[in-house]
Amino acid sequence: MTDRLVLGCGATGTAVVEAVASKGGSLRVLVEGSRRAESLREESIDAVASDPADPAGFPSRADVVLVLGDDPATNVRAARAARESFPEAYLAAYTDRAADEQRAALSDLADDLIDPRTAMTERIREVTVGEEAERTRRLLRVLRRIDGRLAVVTHDNPDPDAIGAALALATVAESVGVDADACYFGDISHQENRAMVNLLDLDLRNLRPGHDMSEFAGIALVDHSRPGVNDGLPEETTVDIVIDHHPPRAPIEASFVDLRHEVGATSTLLADYLDRLDIEPSRTVATALLFGLRVDTNDFVREVSPRDFEAAASLLPYVDADLLDRVETPSMSAEVLDTLGRAIRNREVHGSALASCVGEIRDRDALAQASDRLLDMEGVTVTLVYGFKGGSVYASGRARGAAIDLGETLRDALGPMGSAGGHADMAGAQIPLGILADVGGESAEPLSEVLEEVISGHFFETLDRAPSTLTSAEDRSSIAFEFPLDEQLERE
Repeated sequence: MTDRLVLGCGATGTAVVEAVASKGGSLRVLVEGSRRAESLREESIDAVASDPADPAGFPSRADVVLVLGDDPATNVRAARAARESFPEAYLAAYTDRAADEQRAALSDLADDLIDPRTAMTERIREVTVGEEAERTRRLLRVLRRIDGRLAVVTHDNPDPDAIGAALALATVAESVGVDADACYFGDISHQENRAMVNLLDLDLRNLRPGHDMSEFAGIALVDHSRPGVNDGLPEETTVDIVIDHHPPRAPIEASFVDLRHEVGATSTLLADYLDRLDIEPSRTVATALLFGLRVDTNDFVREVSPRDFEAAASLLPYVDADLLDRVETPSMSAEVLDTLGRAIRNREVHGSALASCVGEIRDRDALAQASDRLLDMEGVTVTLVYGFKGGSVYASGRARGAAIDLGETLRDALGPMGSAGGHADMAGAQIPLGILADVGGESAEPLSEVLEEVISGHFFETLDRAPSTLTSAEDRSSIAFEFPLDEQLERE
């Protein structure tokens, strides 16, 4: 239950109080003048005649504080008293007729300023009533408890969605006085991702495994949900905040958790927080968020929701369109072209499913791009491209127009050997070479043959056992998505 406190109630504030009173939770109004208080009580509103700035009249608890008096000086005093009495509460203040100095003081004290030139009543409803408003308040409460620097950690080898979300959460943290770093483990190797970082001149910290995280007072995870699974954090790391759009495969432990898989991107969730908190994103943050949103939804055709369109609309006024166009059209690296060529040459096709072993690789991202491009082959609706690097085999799969869940298919086929999973149309796997490396010896060719027999064999056998049959693709649009294999397969 949400406890709301209204301090002062001028003519405009009355409509807001009536709107809030119709919702659940408790409501207390402190208003100057016994006649005004009596009038509100006649409307079944708990109103008390008291100085709105006197803490002696405050209740013991308040989750939301609305400062709605007509006198700007009183509103400043009331806001200051409320912030001192309820440091974790969400505080919004009315600014009508406020001088510049008074408006600045209210801006420092409040989470939101209510300007009479806006749709005031609707805005108050939005920021104080309902599940999403409560979620926003909880996020701010957790951020305010962090006494020091916050590390906002993406999954390994972050994609645009993870990068944009990390930058945006750092912006939200800084809005409440918490310094934050957008951090990642691994590498940024996909050409689109490198172009994004370089062209936008993004300020990201590349952490190495074993990094001493004691320099941070708090840890947030974006676009993944478990420490130690596709990031370089120890599994026992205490996490303060998790924001992700993938359904978890295990219980998530954090002070604040926002997991909403009905949207197409984590960037959508962060764009919503910026909008709700009336935080104007920088050109860099807005462009990164929109690019991440577009990549994860394949330009609004894959797992897209109305929220994704709304988020894009809220970001557009701040986006650098020219830079976004340059980020989206980078040149293809020689490694990707070479991997794609090997995938085409080594392909094995069963019905409308294709699998291909490309041997040793240097760039894991090239697997995802090759798997995606092979979907453009006539009659192919499912692809799996895999190769080995170091002591692991990495695989990337895509599906389009196929009546299967590719994530579940890879889980069944390859999960027992390592870790595998993902979305219905986009999935991956990571498998330790183990004994396969011993069988292959120092020659890549025998090892590739072993991999083809085991991985392609299990993949095709699992497809044959699937209850539904593969169908021809009617939608030939390609899925351009960078898929970090290690943990997305765990978390998706």
